[in-house]
Amino acid sequence: MRGSDREQGLMFSYVSLEDRIPADHPLRAMRAMVDEALKNLSQRFSGLYAATGRPSIPPERLLRALLLQVLYSIRSERMLMEQLEYNLLFRWFVGLGMDDAVWVPTVFTKNRDRLLEGDVAEAFFGAVLAQGQDQDLLSSEHFSVDGTLIEAWASQKSFQRRDRPRDAGGDDPGNPTVNFRGERRSNETHVSTTDPEARLARKKGQTSKLAYMGHLLTENRNGLIVSALLTEADGYAERLAAVEMIEDVAGKRRITLGADKGFDTEDFVAACRQRDVTPHLAQNTTNRASRIDNRTVRHEGYAISQRKRKRIEECFGWMKTIGLMRKTRHKGTHRVGWMFVFTAAVYNLVRIRNLVEVP
Repeated sequence: MRGSDREQGLMFSYVSLEDRIPADHPLRAMRAMVDEALKNLSQRFSGLYAATGRPSIPPERLLRALLLQVLYSIRSERMLMEQLEYNLLFRWFVGLGMDDAVWVPTVFTKNRDRLLEGDVAEAFFGAVLAQGQDQDLLSSEHFSVDGTLIEAWASQKSFQRRDRPRDAGGDDPGNPTVNFRGERRSNETHVSTTDPEARLARKKGQTSKLAYMGHLLTENRNGLIVSALLTEADGYAERLAAVEMIEDVAGKRRITLGADKGFDTEDFVAACRQRDVTPHLAQNTTNRASRIDNRTVRHEGYAISQRKRKRIEECFGWMKTIGLMRKTRHKGTHRVGWMFVFTAAVYNLVRIRNLVEVP
């Protein structure tokens, strides 16, 4: 019998949000992990808000909504609010009831900016990583490090000379025609008028672009991120950031650090050895001798580190394709860095959930 296409609106729903979400949905396990992490941040949240006044968006719901934005690659806060209007799964995860009003996008953005002041991303990252530590998923001896370019939210046309006032004329003041032919541009003489903290940089074999540099330190057992850092794009930023991150994991026991041949320099190898870190770096024999000799290469652990270090690219790949970090939607090192660390925490949540649930 053919069904009827007649719409019949119902005034009430007798199925709760909790019952509508399947018991085996992946977000259920993640919601439990997120709630545990947010519970540890309750005291930090209290310090960010006044004791009196009009109640704002609960920071727990704010962070859950931002987590959904990263997980589902939602491009803007306005689109996120639109999803919360009709997506029951999103409402359940954030903690909104079926009849609760959704926030205005500008109000949501201003409340999000409040979290930038309290280093909440770093605290949330640490709380998630602690859960991986409790599950015995992290290695305490073997690590890998690498960096990648995060394209800035600024066009090449905004990269103008520092000593020349911005020309708002031309054929189109909003998007003028610019000819860079024959002009030598560098970070010393030029700056972006859109994002002054972005720097012109490029990877080997790629074109130059305004970008930031994102750095990750991962452990080699399961590929979890143990440290994330964002800096201005600089030719020395990768190695300097790597030294800063290994300070946090270097302890009484000697550890190993895998990396590509870009880290095979005399200064970086010396900095590692001073901190009881064995540098398992890929040998760079282009135009010179490698700083990694056969005493290190001959060991079986070196070959394992070289194989494991490539897994850090999986982290960068997920953060750029799913987490929308290929080209950031924010401006400034502090704001972009906050989102970079938060996206790294979301990656760890997904990774820990998969590792715990898979037999």
